[in-house]
Amino acid sequence: MDKETYDLIDSQVVYEDNHIIILNKRASQIVQGDKTGDESLCDILKDYLKCKYNKPGQVFCGLVHRLDRPVSGLVMFAKTDKALSRLTKQIKDREINKTYWAIVKNAPKNTEGTLVNYLKRNEKQNKSYIVSEGTPNAKQAILEYKLLAQSGGGYYLIEVKLHTGRHHQIRAQLAGMGCPIRGDLKYGYPRSNPDGSISLHARYLSFVHPVKKELVEVGALPHDGDNLWKVFEL
Repeated sequence: MDKETYDLIDSQVVYEDNHIIILNKRASQIVQGDKTGDESLCDILKDYLKCKYNKPGQVFCGLVHRLDRPVSGLVMFAKTDKALSRLTKQIKDREINKTYWAIVKNAPKNTEGTLVNYLKRNEKQNKSYIVSEGTPNAKQAILEYKLLAQSGGGYYLIEVKLHTGRHHQIRAQLAGMGCPIRGDLKYGYPRSNPDGSISLHARYLSFVHPVKKELVEVGALPHDGDNLWKVFEL
C-alpha cells in the first residue's frame, strides 16, 4: 500500500478496536466492488490493516452495512468473523441506530415527522419507487425526520433517523415528500453536485458492542470537500 492511500484511510478512522473499525467515508469511495471495477473500501481496508499491524497472510474484513457511493459518512467493518455475524444480526433485528444529515432545497411541510411508505426496487434502474401497500415485492420503509437549520441560500438541513434499511430509502422518501436531496438527479434534484456526490451524510452510529456488550456511540462530521455543509456552521 502506498503512503498516500495509507494516510488517507488512517485519517478516516473514527473508531477501532480488536473487533471493529469504523471509517468516515468520502462520497467518491465505494464500500463493495461493483461493475465499475474500482477498488472498494473493503479491499483497501484489508491492505491498510495488513500494513498497519504487519500481518502475514490474509486479513479478515467484513462489511457490516452499506452506504451508496455518492453518500458520505460512517460505515462499519468487522475485523473478526464472530463480530461480523453478531453485528449482521443486530442490523437484521434493527438494533443498530443510524442517523443521517441531508441538505435539501425545499422546506418540509412539517418541521418534524415520521414517514411510512412502501418501496419497490427497480434493479435495472438501480432506483426505488414509492408504491401502494400490497404491491408485489414492495417493502415497508420507516424513518423519522427533523428540520435542523436553514441557510441564507434557501437550503435546509434535515436530520433523519432510520427505522428500516431499504434500498435508497432516505433518497426516495425525502423526494416523495417534496424534498429531494441536493445533487441527487436520480430522485428529482435539478442539477448534480460538482464532485458527483449527493448531500447526504451518515452522521451517527450507536450499537451494542458485539463482544464487550457495551454501548458504542460514534459521530463524524462531513468532510471539507463540500463547502455548503459549512454554511450551517456544523
